[in-house]
Amino acid sequence: MDERHKILVVDDEPNNLKLLQQILKDKYQLIFANNGAKALQVAVSHHPDLILLDIMMPDMSGYEVCGKLKADPALEDIPVVFVTAMGEQDDETHGFDVGAVDYIQKPVSGPIVLSRVQTHLSLVRAKDLEDLAKSSILMLGEAGHYNDTDTGEHIWRMAAYSAAIARAAGWSPHQTEMLELAAPMHDTGKIGIPDDVLKAPRKLTAEEWVIMKGHSQIGYDILSQSNNPIFLMASEVALGHHEKWDGRGYPNNLVGEEIPASARIVAIADVFDALTMRRPYKEAWPIDKAVDMIEQDSGTHFDPTLATLFFEIMPEILAIKEKWEK
Repeated sequence: MDERHKILVVDDEPNNLKLLQQILKDKYQLIFANNGAKALQVAVSHHPDLILLDIMMPDMSGYEVCGKLKADPALEDIPVVFVTAMGEQDDETHGFDVGAVDYIQKPVSGPIVLSRVQTHLSLVRAKDLEDLAKSSILMLGEAGHYNDTDTGEHIWRMAAYSAAIARAAGWSPHQTEMLELAAPMHDTGKIGIPDDVLKAPRKLTAEEWVIMKGHSQIGYDILSQSNNPIFLMASEVALGHHEKWDGRGYPNNLVGEEIPASARIVAIADVFDALTMRRPYKEAWPIDKAVDMIEQDSGTHFDPTLATLFFEIMPEILAIKEKWEK
């Protein structure tokens, strides 16, 4: 099976097709079309990784072809690079407006064609890997609550709360996004807790509570196996989100800023959401009662500086809550 990337080359001039074939044939699988209608048919049947598309063609221009590709949900993610003699700024602007990612000027240069193609295929791979990572994050977040009584919305809502607190604390947009992706995995370790403990319809015994508290370490052990920064942040959140500011939390009795900032933020978001959501065994607390409890525990359970920021952005927190409850 040929595992090389598949490129669709579209041009109404046979000589142009032959030239691009000579440039690309050793590195890529090539499919050819000599008009727009055929290009669309081939795109549907072969789903290429990238399309090199002429603009000036009879019957259907490259602009029209690109527009139709981008209007099809099954094809819209295929990058389109225009290969054309048209080089005016307005031409390029129109090409980008209809969804192209790049232009290559005719007459083409072999090294330039190879470089541009490689660059855009690398971007496709990077996006595929990002999508895979995000899918893994979503699944791990759900797995941590699969046998729990939490609703799935809890982990995504508290992740949004966490991001809001991080922004208020001055975190960069990149770090904030990482935390929003890491936060849903805070209870991943619960997949290692036996059902008779996790679902016990009563207060846990001392022995059962020891088992339950083990979910923090289990989550860390799972998530820390990756060197990806999001999973590393998720591992510190999993390990530290039950630590308390005064050192009376678990599993390591960390005190104050010994607790990673990510875990301190998630602790506030997690408790607030748990209090204000309805569960099978309790009604949702009123907002003011939940806020009073967090304020009461500021400086003992919660980082007092982060708790203050949380109170200051309460309108944003409530907007997030309302959005998820629609």
